[in-house]
Amino acid sequence: MYNLDQLNMFVIAAKVGSFSACARKLGKVQSAVSQGISNLEIDLDVTLFDRSTRKPSLTDEGKHLLTFAEAILQQAYELESASKALTNNEETQLTLAIEDSLQVARFYTIIEQFSLRFPATSLNIMTMSSSDIIQYVLAGKANIGIILSDMTFIKEADICYIGNLSFVPIVCKKHPLASLSSVSPPDLIPHRQLMIKGVNGTHQAHLQPFSSQVWYGNDYRTLLKNVERGLGWTYMPRHLVEQDTSDQLHILPVTFDHKDWSIPVEYISPKDCSMGPAAKWLSRAINSLLD
Repeated sequence: MYNLDQLNMFVIAAKVGSFSACARKLGKVQSAVSQGISNLEIDLDVTLFDRSTRKPSLTDEGKHLLTFAEAILQQAYELESASKALTNNEETQLTLAIEDSLQVARFYTIIEQFSLRFPATSLNIMTMSSSDIIQYVLAGKANIGIILSDMTFIKEADICYIGNLSFVPIVCKKHPLASLSSVSPPDLIPHRQLMIKGVNGTHQAHLQPFSSQVWYGNDYRTLLKNVERGLGWTYMPRHLVEQDTSDQLHILPVTFDHKDWSIPVEYISPKDCSMGPAAKWLSRAINSLLD
C-alpha cells in the first residue's frame, strides 16, 4: 500500500520537473525517489510519469491524480498540526467579536498571522455593535471583544485600552447640508440623522442624537450606503470614508469639532478566564490594531 512519503515524492517531482531535483529537495538519493514513485505507480496501477524523454513528464492520469495526492498531504499536515496543538494545550476554537467600524486593514493582517501561527485553532469572527459585544463577552459567548469604549468600568471583565478611532460627520454631495460653508447644531436638527444601535437597544454614548428624526442601523456599511443615497447625515469612521469609491461623500464643516471626533478603543475579555496560547497571542496582537 502506498504511503505519505511516496505521495510527497510524486507531488514534489511533478512540481520541480525531475526525479533528481526532487531527490535534492528531500535530501535523498535519486534511486530512492525513482523507486518510491515506481512503487506508487504499482500500488495505484497507473503510470504517473512518461519516462520516454530526458526529463519525466506527467501523464494525463498523473495530472488527474496530482490534485488528490496534494489533498491527502494537506489533510495529513492538518492532522499533525491539530495533534501538536492539543499537545501544546492550544485551543481548538476561539470566538472574536469585533465592532463593525474597527475592521481596519491591520485587523486582517493580524488574522492572517494568527492562521499561520495557529493553523489548528478554528477562529469564529463575529461583527456587531459595541454594546452587544460587551454582553456577548460577559455571557461567555466570545473569548475576546474589540469595542468602541464609553469609558464605563466593567467589573466582570478585563479591559485594555489600545488607541482611538477617528470619526467625521458626512452627507452625500447632493444633500442640502453639503451646500453650507459651516454647520452648527441648529443646522443639523431638521435633517435625518443615521446612527448605530445594538440589538439590545443601546446606541453609542459618544455619539448622541442631534436631529429631530433618527434612523438606526447596526453596522456602518449600511449607514454608508444610506448616506450615499441622500437619506441623512451621520458620523462615520474616517477610514471608511477614505476607502469609499462612490465619490458621493462630503465631510461636514461642523463648528463644534475642531478636529476629528476621536473615540477610545478597547479589547475586552472575561475576567478570571484562563487563556490558552492562541488567545494570549491574539490579545497581544490586538494591541497593535490601531498602530
